[in-house]
Amino acid sequence: MGARHVVAAALGMWVAVGCGTEEGTDTAPVTVGGVVAGLAAANGPTLNGRNVNGRNVNGPWMNGMLVSVRYGGATKGGMNVALPMQELWLEGSAIHGLLRGEELSGTDLVNLHLVGNLDDGSTLPLRIDGVSQGSGVDQDVWSYDVSFQDNKTGAWHPICTTADGAALKAIPLEGTWNYKQGVEGGGSKIHDTSVFTFACDGAALAKCVRFGYKPWQSVDGVSLEEHHQACTRLIRADFCGDGTSYTQDGNWVNLYDTQSVQTDSEAWVAEAEWNSEGATCFTSHTRATEPVQCADGRLVSTCGAKFSQNTLIISETPPSAQP
Repeated sequence: MGARHVVAAALGMWVAVGCGTEEGTDTAPVTVGGVVAGLAAANGPTLNGRNVNGRNVNGPWMNGMLVSVRYGGATKGGMNVALPMQELWLEGSAIHGLLRGEELSGTDLVNLHLVGNLDDGSTLPLRIDGVSQGSGVDQDVWSYDVSFQDNKTGAWHPICTTADGAALKAIPLEGTWNYKQGVEGGGSKIHDTSVFTFACDGAALAKCVRFGYKPWQSVDGVSLEEHHQACTRLIRADFCGDGTSYTQDGNWVNLYDTQSVQTDSEAWVAEAEWNSEGATCFTSHTRATEPVQCADGRLVSTCGAKFSQNTLIISETPPSAQP
């Protein structure tokens, strides 16, 4: 069982929401676990993107970024009665709860009401509208249809959407992230046991889970949590590890790692070596649309020739994209 979060029954609950997919003009078929999904190949080149966790919830209903979801304050709705959850916790990416001594999970949690935290310190009512379990090697990946309530009209709208407003699912992940850019700690994971994140499909946090970097899993005794975080830096081309993305949506990148979750499938050009704090080094052949200027000088011509100490993932870019 995952970490359990006990809350008093009398108590009143991030990737950003409105999470957009990141599309390029390349029409090559892409798959996840052998299923065409429009996100990435199960093993091979992937489309990168700039967003840590989608776009801001920013439209006619609200302004703000959903940065986390509270374990406390959850209630189970039904027939105009809101019953307080005694406990709420994650097991991998699956939400579990305790209501009147009975453990609930899966579709039992449809109509679960939660409290979301916005970046300005205010809160937002959330509701689970649907629950889906992955298949095959992804049976441990649970995704949820989640909506937020407009505090003016009372209407409910999906927290994760494509650019044209179509609803996307969200994967729950322990903790939260620092969404700031160009600052120390930007893009870093924050291990806060009082909250979790709804990672919107199509953005970096969820993409890296779909690539196989499930932070709750281990391979040969090595936790994949750091690999997941390194992947989020890579996908966003956050070379300096300060949350700044140096790429545009839709560029192709090949990645492979120390645990062979992803293996090298392309004869491409080395771009960078990555860990949870960003690129440990990078070459001149990057996806960057402007000069990458890290304060500690990480430009190394031999970068990516092999896994260096502390490197978790290596990225490559297509030869056709090189200067």
